[in-house]
Amino acid sequence: MPPSSPPPSPPPARPPADGLPRAALRNLREIGHALSHPSHPPTPLLSGAPKPWQRLLPYVVVVALAAVFIPVTITVLKHEYGLSGGIAGALGVAQAAPLLMLAHRPLEAWWIIFPADVLGAIVLLVQDSAQNSAWPWTPPGFVSYLFLLLALSLRERRRTLIGVWLAPGVAGFVLYLVSSDRGDNNSILLMILGAVVLVIGTAVRERGDAQRLLAEQETINEAERAQRTLLEERTRIARELHDVVAHHMSVITVQADSAPYRLQGLSDEAREEFGSIAASARESLTEMRRLLTVLRSEGTEGERAPQPGLDRVQQLVEATVRAGLPAELSLPAGLKGVPPAVDLSAYRIVQEALANVMRHAPGARTRVSISSDGAHLTVLVVNDPPEPTGSSLAPRTPVETTGTGHGLVGMRERVRLTGGTLDTGPLPDGGFRVAARLPLPPASAPSASLVPPSNPEHS
Repeated sequence: MPPSSPPPSPPPARPPADGLPRAALRNLREIGHALSHPSHPPTPLLSGAPKPWQRLLPYVVVVALAAVFIPVTITVLKHEYGLSGGIAGALGVAQAAPLLMLAHRPLEAWWIIFPADVLGAIVLLVQDSAQNSAWPWTPPGFVSYLFLLLALSLRERRRTLIGVWLAPGVAGFVLYLVSSDRGDNNSILLMILGAVVLVIGTAVRERGDAQRLLAEQETINEAERAQRTLLEERTRIARELHDVVAHHMSVITVQADSAPYRLQGLSDEAREEFGSIAASARESLTEMRRLLTVLRSEGTEGERAPQPGLDRVQQLVEATVRAGLPAELSLPAGLKGVPPAVDLSAYRIVQEALANVMRHAPGARTRVSISSDGAHLTVLVVNDPPEPTGSSLAPRTPVETTGTGHGLVGMRERVRLTGGTLDTGPLPDGGFRVAARLPLPPASAPSASLVPPSNPEHS
């Protein structure tokens, strides 16, 4: 038997011949849908502007446009194109009155203005006196359509803009085929100038959208930065509170463990009670250290030095004076019984306030006052405006012109956790004030009267 011949290979696949028409029809349907469905709610242009005159500006503009174009269009149609008064008035109102809708419904205005312009061009076909005039778009209709395109470019998406740009060109081409002997056809000029207007309006709209998105992102970043600062400060406060509380828990543990050896004649029940107290204190210390390990940042070591307090405020102010900041301190003598959390918070508030003065108002005279009325501890740090330098009267240049706000966030969090209040803000003379009021237990009144204000400034 002769060998069988291989089957013929199938012919190469060809793209369907109707692929291009289908794509064109699909694009036309999309453009038609865009022209019939506005992409924005009927909210006025610039409705979100901060000032009232900015929100009223679009209404003023559209009223002015309508007030100008309605009489101008009627006059031109009546005198330049020879239409009767009734027809000219009807066409003028139909072509120019919808300009009042540009501020909030520009696409709906287009559906009135464009058919009215086409109808006007058809009416002008039978006017012998209009043979040598601009056609199919009258000069007022030509200019008003450009304003319409500008309003649309500020609100609508690109597919809609393509539709409103192509529509007068297609209509002008059809009218030209109907009456090719008419001179001064301005359809091509309208498409060229319309494209320029659409590009400018779209660029303005996209720039505004970008600025709005950037402002929203900046707001989000600022909120996240403030939240991160708050969490960092809480973590730091938690570490410091651990050191304060751990000291007292360690004292309880040592006293409970040593009580059976220090006190004679304890019963077995008392010895077991002291042992239970010591065990509970050790368990609390273990849990606190475990929590501190979670709170600490990875790869960092906890602070091993004792936490500062009011007894070190004098040293803090003296160090500030040596750094070039004239400062005065008023501090009660023999202030006893201040809770460790309040003691530490008062020191940190003074420390941060002095640091802010050095950063933002170098050379400003600063007064630090700490007082107690038995129920509250008041911390007050007030600085004057920066002192002028040299022969000029200009103040010294700040180390930082803008701050992150981390210091004030930390102050507020410390005061809030102690149950106190904080008041910060600029003064009328250009200085700044930080005032904190921290609660004290009843037994923490000062044991001695106030000493005269100490002034570590060396002038």
